[in-house]
Amino acid sequence: MGKTILVIDDDAMNLRMAEFLLTKNDYTVRKADSGQKGIEILKTEAIDLTLLDIEMPVMNGIETLERIRADEEICRNKVAILTASISDELREKTDALGAVGYIKKPFMPAELQAKMEAVIG
Repeated sequence: MGKTILVIDDDAMNLRMAEFLLTKNDYTVRKADSGQKGIEILKTEAIDLTLLDIEMPVMNGIETLERIRADEEICRNKVAILTASISDELREKTDALGAVGYIKKPFMPAELQAKMEAVIG
């Protein structure tokens, strides 16, 4: 069986698209429509990589990543950032929080697959 990817994004279409593309490449996909739900999944399941959207209501991606890094149970999980655009300031913040990469939205199948292979093999 392939590796397990958690996709955290408040947009249902983005979740469906990521699931479609990733399952075609033999990844198991877990989905969460909020940072809080994503953190709950990380605490209860073995996740190889989390794809985290930045722009979300209630708890945005930066806050979610800060909470992941502050939690001893899940702080070592690999997290890649999903974003339509990334500023230098945002990149600095997410790099400081240990993000392992960035995936531009809307994501293209070949780019997404290449990023997955580069980060988790």
